[in-house]
Amino acid sequence: MPRRQVDFVPGHHYHLYNRGNNRQNIFFERENYLYFLQQFRRYLVEDTLDVLAYCLMPNHYHFLVRLRSQTLSQQMQAFSLSYTKAINRRYGRCGSLFQGRFRSIHVNCDRYLLYLSRYIHLNPVAAGFVEAPEAWEFSSYREYVELRQGTLPKLNPIRQDVGTAEDYQAFVLANAVRLPKLSHLMLDE
Repeated sequence: MPRRQVDFVPGHHYHLYNRGNNRQNIFFERENYLYFLQQFRRYLVEDTLDVLAYCLMPNHYHFLVRLRSQTLSQQMQAFSLSYTKAINRRYGRCGSLFQGRFRSIHVNCDRYLLYLSRYIHLNPVAAGFVEAPEAWEFSSYREYVELRQGTLPKLNPIRQDVGTAEDYQAFVLANAVRLPKLSHLMLDE
């Protein structure tokens, strides 16, 4: 396979995402989402990265992360393989679950973190699954607006730019209608 265009540097932020092979679902029931997050924590969060924001959608996922080590590619490969094997075993399927290896974008501006978190948290709204981001269970938005006390996302790097939970919620909702299409982040290309 060709070499990655993005170099992974500890201390830097990245948007990690991937979707199902042939745009098919990667989550089939609630337990799949929970298992995915459990495995992500096991393979990546313990030693490799900090999660700032995330959203799991039926056929794709988004993570905004800060790297702590240079082993991201290897850990993501192990994680993806582990999840794919579990799903294949559970549903009697075979073959790849994901459309190739994960994709990544280097986030080189702190201000961009805030806007990217909004994009990630508004994914279920934009897709028409829910009317408000807090209604989607499989995103870190509920932690940001203090509706859930989860331990996966680290809120400070993003919340420091807007302040309180109410300020973050106002930022996300006030701009939801005017959210520009970020074509390089969209998974419909």
